[in-house]
Amino acid sequence: MMSASHAVYSLRLHIVFVTKYRRKTLTSELLAALREAFAEILNDWRCTLIEFGGGEADHVHLLVGIHPALNLSTLINNLKSASARRMRNRFADHLAKFYGKPYFWHRAYYVGSVGEASLETVKRYVEAQGTQEKPRKAAKRSPPA
Repeated sequence: MMSASHAVYSLRLHIVFVTKYRRKTLTSELLAALREAFAEILNDWRCTLIEFGGGEADHVHLLVGIHPALNLSTLINNLKSASARRMRNRFADHLAKFYGKPYFWHRAYYVGSVGEASLETVKRYVEAQGTQEKPRKAAKRSPPA
């Protein structure tokens, strides 16, 4: 729970950003820099990075605590543009192998609200991103006639 002058609130979002063209550009060093960048940017917006699920080469998951007075689409756009600018500056040579233009994030994103009851479930999900591939269950087939 957080509080402001006349409000007590608990607003948490699950956010997913995907790299432009789903190119597998995200290395462990780049992911560490993204975690730091997202934490700093969110702090400037009076928000908190609760969990960062990096480890995938083409997308990241964030679990974020937000302030109720902010404009969500403005926050998302700022997170994407500020983090992309920082990564393009810091990892210019690496990203030039994937993009001829100054691209980084795809323009689309996912954002979903996370209720207090499911916070631990979402946190485990975000933490598990980038771990080993999970085997898919075999499709159920009808017995031969």
